[in-house]
Amino acid sequence: MKILKNKLFVILSVMFLGASGAFAQNVWTPEMQVKTKTVGAPQISPDGRRVVYTVNEAVMTADKSEFVTQIWLANADSSGNFQITFGEKSSTNPKWSPDGSSIAFTSNRKDSKNNLYLLRVSGGEAEPLTDLKGNVADFEWSPNGSSIAYLLTDLKTDDEEKNDKGKNDFRWIDENQKMARLYVVPVAKDANGKRESRKLTTENYNVSSFDWSPDGKTIAFSFVKTSGANDWTTSDVSLLDAASGKTTVLANTPAAENAPIFSPDGKTIALVISDVPVRWAQSNTIHIVPATGGTPKPLAASLDNQPNIAGWSADGKRIYFSEAKGVGTRLYALDVGSNKITNLNETDEVINAVSLNRAGTMFGFVKQNYQTAPEAFVSKSENFAPVQISRANADAPKMPFGKTEIIRWKSKDGREIEGLLTYPTNYETGRKVPLILNVHGGPAGVFQQSYLAGRGSYPLAAFASRGYAILRPNPRGSSGYGTEFRRANIKDWGGMDFQDLMSGVDEVIKMGVADENRLGVMGWSYGGFMTSWIVTQTKRFKAASAGAPVTNLMSFNGTADIPAFVPDYFGGQSWENPEIYAKHSAMFNVKGVSTPTLIQHGEADIRVPISQGYEFYNALKAQSVPTRMIVFPRQPHGLNEPKMQIAAMQSNLDWFEKYLGANSAQK
Repeated sequence: MKILKNKLFVILSVMFLGASGAFAQNVWTPEMQVKTKTVGAPQISPDGRRVVYTVNEAVMTADKSEFVTQIWLANADSSGNFQITFGEKSSTNPKWSPDGSSIAFTSNRKDSKNNLYLLRVSGGEAEPLTDLKGNVADFEWSPNGSSIAYLLTDLKTDDEEKNDKGKNDFRWIDENQKMARLYVVPVAKDANGKRESRKLTTENYNVSSFDWSPDGKTIAFSFVKTSGANDWTTSDVSLLDAASGKTTVLANTPAAENAPIFSPDGKTIALVISDVPVRWAQSNTIHIVPATGGTPKPLAASLDNQPNIAGWSADGKRIYFSEAKGVGTRLYALDVGSNKITNLNETDEVINAVSLNRAGTMFGFVKQNYQTAPEAFVSKSENFAPVQISRANADAPKMPFGKTEIIRWKSKDGREIEGLLTYPTNYETGRKVPLILNVHGGPAGVFQQSYLAGRGSYPLAAFASRGYAILRPNPRGSSGYGTEFRRANIKDWGGMDFQDLMSGVDEVIKMGVADENRLGVMGWSYGGFMTSWIVTQTKRFKAASAGAPVTNLMSFNGTADIPAFVPDYFGGQSWENPEIYAKHSAMFNVKGVSTPTLIQHGEADIRVPISQGYEFYNALKAQSVPTRMIVFPRQPHGLNEPKMQIAAMQSNLDWFEKYLGANSAQK
């Protein structure tokens, strides 16, 4: 009988306790989180009756690891949801024809090249509109539906293809850059049964966005001088005659002008224009300019000075836009006549992918909060009342989330800082638990009320279900709080923003939530910079995880794809002021670090090259600091394969469990 009881205890232990003693019931895992589906591109038909959107999900087999997107169609009252594209390849970016009879979209279903396809809503197979060796980027229907304009980056020449095959494929940096150009393709076939695309832009610049005039005669487009990420500051706007291809300058000043959108009557163009000088910590304002040309007129400044224009109202009296506001997103209406901004929503949900139907009467968008997965929604533009359309995550695990609340505290200099505190699942008031400080990227990023069980590198729901609290602050330098706040860390990375973070940790300790002897810190990109910086400044953290960390501002500035970024923040090049670069770099302050540190980096990262991770790893290793470095093959700055995301999430869980021992607090 005693033996049977012991066996029963072992069985129950395996059922309810993990190998390390963690409670296994109601515990989120990286595998669960990576299976969360993302919803995007909600587009409403011109008559407002139907909605098309995309669902992206992980596909993992023994020899496959990728995210695949398919298109769904539903009625605007949320009924009749069904999938309309299928297969192993993705179908993306669906857009309604002006008469609502067809949907154009892009797909890489043939030869893994992204081409344009046409699907008639009445039924039938999708028909290819283009058959290109390159990848179609964005596209837009002409107002009469007879043609589609699209963006295509220059293809390799025959000689370049030959040299690739012959391994004679050396290249010169910053020379022979491939530009994104505008093309137009007819929807109907010609007498020979073909559709011939016509190139519209031939000059040596990179087109970034565009919009048709209502009469279909003109295209307004923004462009930059090269295809490199470093040159976004050079953006200008021109007008293109769709018939002749002739271009006319509309906005060409020292500011960065972009995102032109015609008013319904075609007489006015709205666009977003930056401050001068253009700064990487951006500050932008909506302007309007006559379509015939003239000086752009600035309209009322938005709260965060980073408006994303969704479109014009049907009567042309208002411009709708969205932007971050603290830990949520706001939709606004800007009255052009009175120059006043009206808030359309009042809560802190996270809204993205905002679109407006062709009639200007309905919004489509994706909405989520910390315990509700992202789904497609619609609302009338005149009376904002969201209606959920998709149910993509209806089959997600029904498990509890750690309560997440907004907290505020005073930093060392008295500035108020805001952040999100996620408690462990089933937290009991007064119990002190391990705390992980999670630092966002940017530095002009922002933590919002996003779904805790989403994808990525940091499994927040899994951490909370294992007994951790997580603090996600928005220190000075973050978006969502205005230009002054966003620029308050200029020439001061690791200075007062570091104090903002430490004051936030102090606040959670003061609240009686955090165990001051079990603190961890993690972050990606700028969050990785701050994580590596923090362990050089304090020994209060028992473990750290630095993802794609900027550890040496000098070498980063010379190897990243954005060499103008750091000089803009620090007021000059490293050879002009080497002292400030050294002062604010973890590598020049690494002596004496003792915090066990995990380093994670994508091998194909050109934004923060992997050498930044190697530098810090080798410096820690040389000092016998407990450290590991995990490298993700093929991965750019953000991990884009599900198995790689699982590896990142699991290694983070294992690292902090090893050094913080969250589960010991639950036993």
